[in-house]
Formats: sequence, structure tokens, C-alpha cells
Amino acid sequence: MPAKNIKIHFIGIGGIGVSALAKYYLEKGYKVSGSDLSSSEITKALKKRGAKIFVGKHLQKHIASNIKQIIYSPAILQNNPELRVAKKLKIKCQSYPQALGELTKKHFTFAVAGSHGKSTVAAMIGILLTKAGLDPTVIVGTKVKEFNNSNCRVGKSQYLVIEADEHFASFLNYWPKIIVLTNLEPDHLDYYKNFKNYLNAFKKFISHLPKNGFLVANRDDKTISTQTFLTIVQNVIKYSLKDRDTKKLRKILKIPGEFNVSNALAALIIARILKIPDKISFKALSEYKGSWRRFDITKILYPKPYTLISDYGHHPTQIRVTLKAAREKYPKRKIFCIFQPHQYQRTYYLFDDFARVLREAPVDKLIINDIYEVAGREKKEIKRKVSSEKLVKAINKQIRNKKAEYISSIEKVANYLKKNLRGGEVVIIMGAGDIYNLEKILKK
Repeated sequence: MPAKNIKIHFIGIGGIGVSALAKYYLEKGYKVSGSDLSSSEITKALKKRGAKIFVGKHLQKHIASNIKQIIYSPAILQNNPELRVAKKLKIKCQSYPQALGELTKKHFTFAVAGSHGKSTVAAMIGILLTKAGLDPTVIVGTKVKEFNNSNCRVGKSQYLVIEADEHFASFLNYWPKIIVLTNLEPDHLDYYKNFKNYLNAFKKFISHLPKNGFLVANRDDKTISTQTFLTIVQNVIKYSLKDRDTKKLRKILKIPGEFNVSNALAALIIARILKIPDKISFKALSEYKGSWRRFDITKILYPKPYTLISDYGHHPTQIRVTLKAAREKYPKRKIFCIFQPHQYQRTYYLFDDFARVLREAPVDKLIINDIYEVAGREKKEIKRKVSSEKLVKAINKQIRNKKAEYISSIEKVANYLKKNLRGGEVVIIMGAGDIYNLEKILKK
């Protein structure tokens, strides 16, 4: 059946991953519809591309009998009205990871895995392959400037570059030829319960590699270096900030931070596996503009000039390295950091790490916003035990100057900044929730 006659419906189409897959099928000529609880830049962009979008409650009437496939976000519950009626109609239903997993079997897939850096490394690899004329398909969890601010690039070659997300063990659906492993730290403990289970999931994922596959691993990460799963793969290539290319990458990269030098080293190895000339690779990396909400810099001129940085960091380590990079880039500037904790359960399980990292952060003023609640993934007993107010108290406990302050809403934070900025400051907005809306307010 021609693609133009095949209808695919996406539940939770506004999600950063699900929307990328929706764009993929739109580009391939399929008829796409989707629903989401609220309108966003992503849903509006999909509508412009030709998708039929339902905003608001998920309703049974959104599911027509001639729909051939349902793809739903992992956050969607099994009792979702649209999913229930689709199953009654015996429509093929797959979660986003299951649907993406099917694509990985049909392509030569590069999967970027690890606790941090997945989006940046995947974007870098995608750009390298594109600049080398290899015309890859790239599906990432952020908007990439070189791909017209999209989280999806559809190519015509056999190559597919994806992020391999470990939450809900999603990556166990993927069957790549090459895996990049950036780093390993405790995260998603609401699902895994402990670090051992987390590591076992990665071990199982790495076992998906074929005998002639490659594992590209970060030698600087202590956990990776001590794991026995490196021995289950025949072809292991390790990279490190001690490598000879590090000095050159530090000079040419536009994006700051040692962690981004490490990310670039991983992408460079992939290029060399594919025998892409170094001349092309270094040029592509030197021109890389960065991705949406990954140390994304904007100059604000009104009412007073200052530098605004938007960043997706929501794990203690991401916060630490990003704020360190900011201080290195702006050694003499006053830095304000507005952090929105993401998910009650992550904040609870990593509470001491958050408090320590934020207490030691090289910033002049720290504002903590209300915790962003992730629908369908929070437990009432955890919500009672943790809050942003408690986090602020823990940060300020061991320091004289109370640099951390709790301000509940995004609107109140905007008013605080407008009153207190004098001009010349650096304002960093951090978090994986809706804190990016603060950027929109400040840009008005």
C-alpha cells in the first residue's frame, strides 16, 4: 500500500521523541494524526507540516477505524482512552521505543547511550555524516540548528543515528551496529530502584551488538572502565580527554565545556570507523552550533543587556559541568542560575547530590523553582517527602551567604529578574520541564 494511504496516529505527539518519529513518517508521505494534552511549539510545527493535531483530552473519537498503526509515548498509561479503543479495533499499537526499534533493524544504526550527552553526541554524529555526504536519518531528543531546528532529519541512505534512552529500559528495543557509551551514573531510580539494575540494563543493551559491531566507550568514566560488559564486545574503541585530538578540539569547538570536547571525541571516532576524512570531520565539528537547550546562548538587549543561557541539565552531574563551563566562559560576570528540578522522584533519590552540587556551584545567585511534576510518573508518598523549599534549605545550610532562594512560579522568577538585573549579567535557565517558558517571557 502506498505511504500516502497509510494513516498513523501518535498519542503524546508533542513529546520530543514521539514528535521526531511523527516527522519521519510525514517526510515519508504517510498521513499523520496525533493528540497531546497541550499545544506547544512542537505540535504547531507538526500541524504546519500537515499532521492533524488534537489538543486537550485524549478521546476515543480521535481513533478512526482506518488508522493502520498507533504509536504512543512511554508515558501514556495502558488505560488511555485512545489506546484502549485502538486495541479493541485491533489496530497495531506500539510504544515509541518499539516503533523506533523496528527502524533500527532496517537500518545501519548508530545508537548513543549513557547517562548524559546523548543528544549532543547524536547530533554531532548526524552532522558529520551529513557533511560527509552519507545522507543519514537522524532522530534525537532535541532540536538541531543544522537540521532547520528539527529533532529529525530524514535521509535516503542506510544510516540511522538515534539516542538510546535508558528510561523504562527503552533502549532494549534497539538493535544497532555501533553503540557510543558516554558515561554511567545513577539515574531513573524510580524505575531501576538501584544502580546495579541500571548497569545490568546497559549490559543487556550492549549485548544487542552483532559480532562485527563496535562499542565506542568513554575511557575517562570510572564506572565504564570497571564494567565487565566491555569484554562481551569484540570491537571496543575507547576515547579520552588524554587523546591527542583533545587539544585541537578545544581550540575549534564553539560550544564550551570539557564535556563537549569529550562528546566531540566520540563523534570523531565514529567518523573514522566510517573512514570519513579528518579534514571533513574537524571542519564539521568546528561549525557545530549546538542544540536547543544545550548551553543555548541568546543576547537579551531589553530592558537591560545581559546574556541568557538555556540548558536542559536536570541531573546533578549535568548541572555541575554546565555551571563550571559557564564560569570558565564568563570568569568576571555575575551569574544567576534558575533551576527547575525535574520529577519529584529524581529529586528525592538524588537529593543530597543536588544539594551538594548546587551549594558548590560557581554562581552568584541561585533561584530554585517548583519541582516539575511528570504526569503518570510520580508517587504520592514521594511528593510528600521532597520539595524545592527543602532543597533550598539544604543548599543554604552550610554556607554563610544564603545564595539559594525559592521562587515558586516562572512568572514570579521573571518579575524578580526584571527588578534585580542591572545589565551585563549571565542568566542560566536549567531544567528538563517547562522552565524554557521563562526564556519566552524574558525575550518579550
